[in-house]
Amino acid sequence: MTAAQSTRMPVLYLSHGAPPLADDPVWPGQLASWSARLPKPTAVLMVSAHWEDAPIALGATETVPLIYDFWGFPQHYYEVRYPAPGAPELADDVRKLLHAPGLAVQDAPERGLDHGAYVPLAEMYPDADVPVLQMSLPTLDPAGLFDIGRALAPLRDAGVLIVGSGFFTHNLRALTDDGSVHPVMTEFDDWGRRALASGDIDALLDFENKAPASHLAHPRTEHFAPLFVALGAGEADMATQRSVIDDFWHGLSKRSIQFG
Repeated sequence: MTAAQSTRMPVLYLSHGAPPLADDPVWPGQLASWSARLPKPTAVLMVSAHWEDAPIALGATETVPLIYDFWGFPQHYYEVRYPAPGAPELADDVRKLLHAPGLAVQDAPERGLDHGAYVPLAEMYPDADVPVLQMSLPTLDPAGLFDIGRALAPLRDAGVLIVGSGFFTHNLRALTDDGSVHPVMTEFDDWGRRALASGDIDALLDFENKAPASHLAHPRTEHFAPLFVALGAGEADMATQRSVIDDFWHGLSKRSIQFG
């Protein structure tokens, strides 16, 4: 396994933002301040809402071009570079951990980091000096993703920062330009905050039935799904989890959580 460090790494679920996040007056500073308070990771294992592939796929283990998986933005957003080192040793560790419970893993060596990965990482580790491995979401089933996170938890003791990258609410029809927030977004965000604070993993896994207006907060659940990987990997730290970022961006909740 990757060389261990003395401090066990936390697990993160973060709301990653669109490519213009870099131009936001507040958000980049929040992410940079957050990473500055964390131990420096040996590598990052990134699970982004923007890569669904089954069986589980592992992205490039060497540096390859980014994936600009968005449309209609100004040209300079397609010129962003984030040449983070690949993480072949971490890929080996992930394969071993996932093979143990019988989970199939495939390689996708030419797939670069998508914007759910590089947009927040460019703010958190702007020197691109931390190796990054991206892993696909093989399912949107919360319980299945939770079990995957559990299987990956030992990586924390090897200095690996496990990051689920999504958006705490994600309905693009609820986007606003005036700072207003639809009540549905605030109600879902408050429900999620309380469920996390009480350690109610069962309710979180059944959020489509338990949360208020879940299908309006998440018409499709891929942006909430990375939370379940983080929950599984950070299960031992539910009692001390905390929201590091808890405000809204153009009407969407950018709540971001640290376990451990």
